[in-house]
Amino acid sequence: MSDNELGLFLRTRREGVTPAEVGLPAGPRRRTPGLRRAELATLAGVSVEYLTRLEQGRDRHPSPTVLSALADALRMTPSQRVHLHRLVKSADPGFTCRGTTAPNPVVRPGVRAVLDQLEPAPAAVVNRLGDVLACTDGYQRVMGPTGLLDGGLPASVVRHVFTDPRARTVYPDWDHVADKTVATLKQGPYLADPETTALVDELTVTAGAEFTDRLGRIPGLPEANGTRRLHHPEAGRLRLVFEVLELSADDDQRLLVHLPADPATAEALDRLVGRRPGGLRAVSG
Repeated sequence: MSDNELGLFLRTRREGVTPAEVGLPAGPRRRTPGLRRAELATLAGVSVEYLTRLEQGRDRHPSPTVLSALADALRMTPSQRVHLHRLVKSADPGFTCRGTTAPNPVVRPGVRAVLDQLEPAPAAVVNRLGDVLACTDGYQRVMGPTGLLDGGLPASVVRHVFTDPRARTVYPDWDHVADKTVATLKQGPYLADPETTALVDELTVTAGAEFTDRLGRIPGLPEANGTRRLHHPEAGRLRLVFEVLELSADDDQRLLVHLPADPATAEALDRLVGRRPGGLRAVSG
């Protein structure tokens, strides 16, 4: 299992940026997806040899100047720049922001009150392992029939996606969902956290290559928002807009909120959660 998260992130970002995005001609016979190393090195003002060392993990301590130049050249968003900074900091052993603290299993009363106010929207509080710690009744109505909540709370989103056969049917875009599930699991302390390492070891056995292959090629930068398609066992096809809201660092938890992405989904959710028509309005673009 590779621990070269900095190199992985730089390589995947390089491969995800097209020459046109940085003002370069694509040229004929281009075999490399995105930018070539030589192109990125020129744009960032570093040598190809040094960029190679960074991507291969032979140098894990680039200077702030080099980091800034790479981020500029790769057109990184603010969240990507923060992630890049964290990866460099995590290369120094001996200190993590969370120390040896286990994932927090306690949801504060104030956060539970927020969940109550979000009814009937499907919303949940999730920890860094992908465990659902608390949720709205709307979330139970939507996710219960998928099998996620079969064992009650806490429920593991990661185990459900990778080890429950029903997840392949529930998520028509299962490959994308699996990619983003791994990205979320790798966020934060990742292998510096014993709890995360134990879950990784477990899924290496129970989920096999579908899980381990993603560990080696998916960087730990999860989606903060987006649209998810579900083939619901009772409500049929659903399209849900989701937002992930980070709670305080002391909580070490995230608030996940879903809303219908179209009128048909809004009507289906109203029926599913037993609310009057219009209880959940579709999010307009």
